Amino acid sequence: MSTSASQARSSNALSRFQLFPFAALSASYFAHIGFFNPYLPLWLKELGFSITVIGLLTAVQAATRVLAPYGWGWLSDHTGERVKLLRFCAGAALLCSCGLLVKGGVGWLAFVLLLMFVHTSAMMPMSEAALAHLVSSGEGFDARRYGRVRLWGSLGFLVTVFVAGAWFERVGMQSFPLWAVGSLLLLNASVWWLPNHREAMHQDEARPPVWDVLLQPKVQWFFATVFFHVLSHIGIYVFFSLYLDELGYSKTMIGVLWAVSVAAEIVWFFTQSRWLPRLSLSTWLLVCAAAMVLRMGLTTWAAGWLLALLLAQVLHALTFATQHTVCIALLSHHFPGRLRGRGQALYASIGYGVPGVLGALGGGALSDAFGLSAVYGLSIVTSVLACLCAWRCMRLNARG
Repeated sequence: MSTSASQARSSNALSRFQLFPFAALSASYFAHIGFFNPYLPLWLKELGFSITVIGLLTAVQAATRVLAPYGWGWLSDHTGERVKLLRFCAGAALLCSCGLLVKGGVGWLAFVLLLMFVHTSAMMPMSEAALAHLVSSGEGFDARRYGRVRLWGSLGFLVTVFVAGAWFERVGMQSFPLWAVGSLLLLNASVWWLPNHREAMHQDEARPPVWDVLLQPKVQWFFATVFFHVLSHIGIYVFFSLYLDELGYSKTMIGVLWAVSVAAEIVWFFTQSRWLPRLSLSTWLLVCAAAMVLRMGLTTWAAGWLLALLLAQVLHALTFATQHTVCIALLSHHFPGRLRGRGQALYASIGYGVPGVLGALGGGALSDAFGLSAVYGLSIVTSVLACLCAWRCMRLNARG
């Protein structure tokens, strides 16, 4: 009995040791995202670009998520070399980010951002696939271990969104390119800490039938839910900082409001193993979509009231953290083994790529015509559509 307990402790220690590099990768990746995504629109605004042009440039990131993640996912599934590909992508993104230090017009910035995002957009799907493989077993997806790793990403985001907000408030946005290079240097350091592990490739898994999975109605409704849910979120990802700036909030307060949402997701990731078993995964999708309706309503109609805006940001625990964990768990169920990388890539493309392009371009045009608040009004509609899709997904999963 003591030998068995000792082996269990050894196994847990080994698992924790294996998870540390993934926690560092998550922290450094989202530290980069934590300053880049919230403050890129403000930097572009300081350069003198219009809201429409800012929407076009920020849409470049989403555009690369339409096809690039699936290409990298296919390659990682067929080679098993996820870590080597992560290292290549991180190095290439760092090299490309140096182009931001060069003064140029819209065309140059679009070119540099395109090259950067082609590589960074592939990193999280491959990392999530490798992590999901590590925390999954015969008993299924381990939400507790996944949450304890993923919360380090939230901490990285929290630190940089807050510190960068205070920094840019004091010295201005001109140092934005240096932040990009510095954060990607940190990301490169973390990917080289990952163990260079190649997933074993079994002969019978060489060509898994991905289309057989996609033709299942419950998988189609799952992706439909993800599409409309994330489309509702694009107003936050792309226009939220501009919206708050227009309402008169300082850059420091903008950073605080971003930080509140990330603090809420950290609490969820740390405690999610207590709450997830209480409802089915598909039911959680519906709960998250309903929370999105409330969040977008508060952001649209009560953004001038700080307490209401704080409540809306706290709902990020449901609208992002819960929804993301549920999606990763469902993807691990629907796309196991050699399908894992492509499942994550489809999630990035359908969930973040296409909605990101539509949201950034459509939101830019809509805000130019009717103001930024119109973006959040439309997000209420798309979040209601997400609720309907989630309800259908829940019904199909209940039937088995």
